[in-house]
Parts: sequence; C-alpha cells; structure tokens
Amino acid sequence: MNMIDIIDKKRKGLELLPNELNYAFNGYLKNIIPDYQMSSLLMAICIKGMTDKEIFELTDLFIKSGDKLDLDNIKGVKVDKHSTGGVGDKTTLVIGSIVASLGVKVPKMSGRGLGHTGGTIDKLESIPGFKTALSREEFINQVNEIGFAVTSQTGNLAPLDKKVYALRDVTGTVESIPLIAASIMSKKIASGADKIIVDVKVGNGALLKTREEAIKLSEIMKKIGGRYGREVETMVTYMDIPLGTTIGNSLEILEVMKILKGEENNYLVALCMALASKMIVMGKGISIEEATKEVQESITSRKAYTKFLEFVKAQGGQIEKLEVSTITKDVISNKKGHVVDMDAYKFGKLSLDLGGGRIVKDQQIDPKVGIVLKKKIGDDVFPGDVLCTLYISEKSKFDLNEIIDYYTFK
Repeated sequence: MNMIDIIDKKRKGLELLPNELNYAFNGYLKNIIPDYQMSSLLMAICIKGMTDKEIFELTDLFIKSGDKLDLDNIKGVKVDKHSTGGVGDKTTLVIGSIVASLGVKVPKMSGRGLGHTGGTIDKLESIPGFKTALSREEFINQVNEIGFAVTSQTGNLAPLDKKVYALRDVTGTVESIPLIAASIMSKKIASGADKIIVDVKVGNGALLKTREEAIKLSEIMKKIGGRYGREVETMVTYMDIPLGTTIGNSLEILEVMKILKGEENNYLVALCMALASKMIVMGKGISIEEATKEVQESITSRKAYTKFLEFVKAQGGQIEKLEVSTITKDVISNKKGHVVDMDAYKFGKLSLDLGGGRIVKDQQIDPKVGIVLKKKIGDDVFPGDVLCTLYISEKSKFDLNEIIDYYTFK
C-alpha cells in the first residue's frame, strides 16, 4: 500500500477503504508516515469530506489506538459535556461546577486550544499548581468524592487522535466536520461516560460557520454515539461574538468565578444555565423546569462556586495565586455610535497574537495575557470610551486602530 495513492484517492473525493485508513493513520501513530504526508491527507479530507462509513471507521481507529476508561467504579449516572470550541468559551468550568453541586457526576476529559479557540486545559493550567494530567485512579476517585474532575487527554486514551489533533492545529485542517466528529466522539466513547451533551458552536468565532454545518455535525455525532450505545444530545449555539467579557486563560478563570458567585448576567450565563439544566435532566430524569430551578438555586446559594473551589483544590490548584498581566493597554473609541456587531474571530486571533494561544504545536502559552471587553453589542459608544482593555506582555504585537474596527457601529 502506498500513502501517495491514498492521498491522491481522497484528493479525488473517493471513499477510502478501512485498510487504507488503517494504513495511513496507524502508520502515522507509529511514525512510519511523516507529518507532511499526514498533513496532505488531512487537507484532502478537509476539502473533499468523508462518508459516514469513513467517519465511523476513523472514530473506531482512534478509540482502538489506546485504552478505554472504565468508569463503572463511579457511582451514579455520569454525564459528559463537550464544546466544539469558540472564543472566550469557558462553559465547561461553569456547568461542571453547577452540575456536580447538584449530585450528577461529571467526568471530563478536555483538550488544549485549537487555532483561535481556547482550550479548557490551557485555562486550568493558568492556575498555579493545577494538575491536569490525572492518573486513572486519581480521576475516578475525584469524581466519586466531589463529582467533578477535568483531566487532559492521556497518552493511553485515543493517542492517535491526540497526535492528529496537534497536527490539525498547526496545518489549517481544524475546520473539518469528519475530523471534528471523529475526534470528539472517540474521546467521549473512550472516556466512558454514560451520557454525552455536545455544545455545537456556530458563527464567525467558531470552527463551524453555518447552522447547516452544525446540524450536520450534530447528526453524525448522534449516529456515532448510537453505534456505541451512548445517549448523545446536542445544542446548537451561536458564536458570532465572544462568549462573556474575557478572552485569555487567567482572565477567563476570574470570569468563571464571577459567574458562579452570581455576579454576571449575560448570554454566557444563560447558555451555561441551559446546558447545565439539560445535563441535570439527563442525569436525574427530571423535567427541564425542575432542572432549571435547581440550577438557579445552585448559583444563588453559591453551592456551585463552593464546588468550583473544591474542584480546583482537589487538583492542586492555588486559586489565590492566579495572576494576570500588570501591563495593560486600553483601546479607545474614536467613533460615536451603537455597537451592533463584534468580530469574534478577530478577537480570538488577537488573543493568539498577544501570546494566549498556539501558532505551532509545541508553543508555550502566556496565561496572563488576554482581553477584557468593556463594550458589547447593544452598548452606546462615544469618542474617548474604552472599548476593551488588553492585558499584554512586553513582546505583544497589536494595532490599536485596527482593533477599533473589530466593532461595528451604527
């Protein structure tokens, strides 16, 4: 079998056979196939797509490349949540704390940032001392004890996906429905949860740009879940504007804490409540009305905030030592108007340029940099108003005048 023939076959839009997919992807895992050839195949998949049969086969290859996490020792129903990623998306940390505080187990395996979108593991690693690589025993024990744990993708769990995932991030092959579906569902199946909810983001700040793409991804993930006996629910949510008021790892942790204290009231809070309520329905079998009431009470009583602190402490985090950059720069408006739009993609790229994300797969992230959004859609703006504040390092590069144009005024 020849890798060049396989690349060429997919370039022509033909269906790859199981043995061809196995040769290419497992060959890459074993370092027989080099980065540049796998990059070519991934790009061909991005452009030409895959059939359901190919997606099922690729998902199975990812799952079988490593171990499966047996969560039978965790008592109760286990509900996992995944987001397809977006700018300022810190929903996992909010809803995991809420749902665990209400007695439903949340075993969460998370990834690092992909392109302009942030990763939950990167956010957690901004907390000094926080341990993201848990052993199987540590992970299971923590979920049993406090109901919520987040671990990075281990070397033994879907290692093929982990290797491909890192390559996609730096080769322009992130935005592919087949690759997204196989990546997400292989990790979810291998990590052993009973039920899975996927927040499918759509919009210019998300990996998927249209609702049609989001629905297509939702349908294929449900099909994959069904093949492995898992209940999969999806919610299609919008990412045309950044989620919440912060972008950047340490800054987003601070925002999570404010939300869980009941100090924020915006679209992100509403989204987190909707997702958490759906997870409670899946975990407890109660009505959505009852679940929503429980979620609201968890926030107002600060049960969710207490659970977040318990979760951070359990994984070694010292939240009191969290730092943000002391070097800031305000972006000042030179216009008068009403904010009618914000370009989430450009804000995500700005965070990347400031050092808050990766351009190459081994790049170190600066957790202290980021953006605090002072003006959002619906706000009136006058010349001299602060649109946003940049938290920067001495090496950060940006154009203040260009950033003003990330906002659309009317």
